[in-house]
Amino acid sequence: MKIAVMGAGAVGCYYGAMLARAGHAVMLIARPQHVAAVRGHGLVLETAAFTESLAVTATTEPSGVSDAELVLFCVKSGDTVAAGHEMAPHLRPGATILSLQNGVDNAARLEEVLGRPVMPTAVYVATEMPRPGHVRHHGRGELVIGAGPTSQTLADMFGRAGVKAEVSDRVIEDLWTKLIVNCAYNALSAIPQLPYGRMMGVDGVTAAMKDIVEECLAVARACHVPIADGILAKVLGLAATMPDQLSSTAQDLAKGKRTEIGHLNGYIVATGERLGIATPANRLLTVIVKLMEASNRE
Repeated sequence: MKIAVMGAGAVGCYYGAMLARAGHAVMLIARPQHVAAVRGHGLVLETAAFTESLAVTATTEPSGVSDAELVLFCVKSGDTVAAGHEMAPHLRPGATILSLQNGVDNAARLEEVLGRPVMPTAVYVATEMPRPGHVRHHGRGELVIGAGPTSQTLADMFGRAGVKAEVSDRVIEDLWTKLIVNCAYNALSAIPQLPYGRMMGVDGVTAAMKDIVEECLAVARACHVPIADGILAKVLGLAATMPDQLSSTAQDLAKGKRTEIGHLNGYIVATGERLGIATPANRLLTVIVKLMEASNRE
């Protein structure tokens, strides 16, 4: 299959690399430094089991999606609308589009821009880009793909590539669950630049996470989104599965990049305001990360 990754950062490069290993033709649409590195030595995929350099093509141009039968849309949430407009003229009529993004509303926003279906997909993977053209996998990797006519075929394709994938007609609930996990971890890891394992060892972090999760659950209930029992235990247990992982927000701040905080804790705050629900813990984290972004810009 011809596959394009729109916004090939750490997440997009990981799945692109795994699909390339399985023999698919992968095109990365990425920033210039990544494109230059990939063109020079291939896309380096580093995991606990192996390190390989994979032959993929790369470009900085949105027109790179033009031949793709499948597009993995992996841009930052704040760039969804702009990237959608850039990509739209180049999409082939029958292309399938998966939104592999943080947040809960990206697929819907992208559908509005493109005027065609976009499959929401919940992503559970720990990755980083230690240098241009090099993606490092720290753990997990499974996908939950929204139900659609080709969803099971895609899930099987990912499975053959070594990526566990399942199809769900309740993927919005999965995206909300992931949002809650991100709200609990991302900013708390980013502010001190601590990986999850060390972060959880600091006195008061567990109690703070409970406050964050309770606010998120109150907003989810008001939005009529059911969240499975045991979400707090799931949140608190995550660090043990990836103790060395820095959150994506921490990685963005360390590199001086704009974060997705407005679509994580900030989304909970904005939705809570609209529904009359107080979210002080999430508000404070959002403001602190935004202050750090402002400091980076200075």
